[in-house]
Amino acid sequence: MKLILADQLIDGTGAKPIAKAALLFDRDRIVAVGRAADIGVPEGAEVIETAPGTTLMPGLIDVHVHLAYSGAVDPNAFRAESAFVNYPAMALRAVRYARESLEYGFTALRDMHAPGGTIIDLRNAINAGQIEGPRIKAPGLGLTVTGGHMDQPGFGDMVSFRDMNAACDGPVEFRRGVRRQLTRGADFIKLNPCVGNRRDERLYRFEMTVEEITAACDEAHEQGVMVAAHTSGGPPLTAAIAAGCDTVEHAHWIDDATLELMIERGTFLVPTLAVNEASSAYIMANPNAPSRTLNWAKASEEAKWERLTRARRLGVKVAAGSDAGFFLAHGKANAREIELLVEGGYTPLEAIHCATAVGADLMQIEAGRLAAGKFADLLLVDGDPLADISILRDRHKLSVYLGGKPIVRRP
Repeated sequence: MKLILADQLIDGTGAKPIAKAALLFDRDRIVAVGRAADIGVPEGAEVIETAPGTTLMPGLIDVHVHLAYSGAVDPNAFRAESAFVNYPAMALRAVRYARESLEYGFTALRDMHAPGGTIIDLRNAINAGQIEGPRIKAPGLGLTVTGGHMDQPGFGDMVSFRDMNAACDGPVEFRRGVRRQLTRGADFIKLNPCVGNRRDERLYRFEMTVEEITAACDEAHEQGVMVAAHTSGGPPLTAAIAAGCDTVEHAHWIDDATLELMIERGTFLVPTLAVNEASSAYIMANPNAPSRTLNWAKASEEAKWERLTRARRLGVKVAAGSDAGFFLAHGKANAREIELLVEGGYTPLEAIHCATAVGADLMQIEAGRLAAGKFADLLLVDGDPLADISILRDRHKLSVYLGGKPIVRRP
């Protein structure tokens, strides 16, 4: 057994921090958490003392990443990856991205789509102990309609892609799509029920029909897995929640009735503030951006804050997801999402709760809380993130344990 002593402990539940704290763990599980004076030093325990001012907290969790992608800011460079990077190369590159995320304190990641099942294979390799990386949940290929958000047009007539996405049309095909991804080893299903709209004056539109969304959700739930939905807002978002989607990603435009429906259904909101910030900044800095694209970026920037305020007030379950891999580098950019939650009105303690316990509940893993029986996924911070949340992006002030094993130990 090992005993960690720290000046401050944040347990991830949203409770007030514990001063002069201790955490006892045995192999990969936590045994006891509390005040150092109450726990004492059990016989035979190895004591790990920390520097003055150290904060002990759960490992961070990012529930929306794309490990197969580099985070290239130029959309043309991002699209070029589809043509020039082989799937084995994507998988090898993803090993580094996953490791970098881990070294920045993210002990669990939910990948949100990757070509060729690459991240399912990465997850399997990590679980088998063949490589070292964070806990990963992956959906395989995202399900989209032909020509939809994940089956984008614009390539030459002679170009075709294999296993880049799973295009489906009609309820029967979406049921089959769910079954195929589960056969490949998916942990959950990713759908694209509705998307941002730049074709006319509407800000959002349906991509899938309600019948298609319902069929996919019914099949996934029958098979015992959750459904994550790429959404934008309005009636299409409400329909996706009503049809059974368990998590909604992005979701800029939400009215109070829909937020209340989310509370009733237990639906998670993943607001992806960081990618909204990065993509909007890119669009607004582009003098050649089409007017509709520019208007959409401005409207989404305004909506993301207003929506977040109401979600917090009503008590919607909000999990931190950065969308790293798309406009954002892995590792150093993930914690920007936590900073933006604070900028959006959450206290630092609430934002950490979103990036630990809520993320663990969404991913259905025994982590995210410092409590007896949970995995000893730990983050030691040289400083106080409640006083300065940006410290979580300083890798030189972070020590990381995954399942009780030290990954990074700073002096």
